[in-house]
Amino acid sequence: MAVITRAETVARPKLPPEEPSIPQRRGGTAGYWIYLLPGFVLLLVIVIVPLLFNIYLTFTKWRGVRTPEFIGLENWLKIFVDEDFWTSFTNSIWMVVAMVVVPTTIGLIVAALLFDVVGRKFGGKVGSFLRATYYLPQILPIAVAGIVIGWLFRPGATGAMNQALSVFGIPAVDWLGQMPSALLVLMAVLVWVQLGYPIVVFMAALQRVDPELYEAAELDGANWFQRFGAITLSIIRPEVFVVTLTCTIAALKVFGPVYVITQGGPAGATLVPAYYAYSEFFTKRNIGYGATIATVLTILVVIVSIIFIRVQSSLERKERAGL
Repeated sequence: MAVITRAETVARPKLPPEEPSIPQRRGGTAGYWIYLLPGFVLLLVIVIVPLLFNIYLTFTKWRGVRTPEFIGLENWLKIFVDEDFWTSFTNSIWMVVAMVVVPTTIGLIVAALLFDVVGRKFGGKVGSFLRATYYLPQILPIAVAGIVIGWLFRPGATGAMNQALSVFGIPAVDWLGQMPSALLVLMAVLVWVQLGYPIVVFMAALQRVDPELYEAAELDGANWFQRFGAITLSIIRPEVFVVTLTCTIAALKVFGPVYVITQGGPAGATLVPAYYAYSEFFTKRNIGYGATIATVLTILVVIVSIIFIRVQSSLERKERAGL
């Protein structure tokens, strides 16, 4: 017969029954799918189905009516000998310069100056005002911007730029009607429109930087450029990758400014893949070939995104290994 100790005879408090968790009450994680279902349906209807249909059209010849005619790889083979196609992708390099390289570089410098110099000497309100001023072109409708740009660079003596040049005795220039001025004007507009985005992102990233780091570096004799390279760039590098990636994607598929300002002219000087695909779709009614251009552009965007993500992940792994 077992001996019952005094401790075992003490009545233990009766705990309330443990309530099942929400996933258990709803049959595991199945309940969560109900809330995700609308998003999946929208993704399927808006993205996946049109993408698959677009890929199907690349193997057809279709004018938008009747039944698409299957032609195999004819559209894909045509791309390799299409001079306009290669011109549009060559111009995409200039769009990357105008929407990625220049705005990101200037945005880094301006954001660092607003945070390190203006913010400390004049207060945060001045920096916030300047940040909002730089970001204003981002929220300006491209149609309105196109009207203003068209007025500024109108050919003849009626254009604002030509009127300004006439003061110095310089003859009028057909800015948007000849090469290379049309491409330069378009690039300048893209820089102006895109500049506010990196400034706002970098300014937000700099909020997590301790100002004492700048003060300590300044006391040690570091000039502004040394502080910028050693402190600013090292801390906000993830945001630099994000801005560079998103701006590169925007540059590759830029359409609105080209459509409003130059429409790909003159003689294809400002033709880009997105506008070329649009013109094949809706102007020439070569829907199959337009779908092929759009598909190639999509593949290029995916490849660029994968490269950026892999490079960023590799650098992060090296940093963790170094720590």
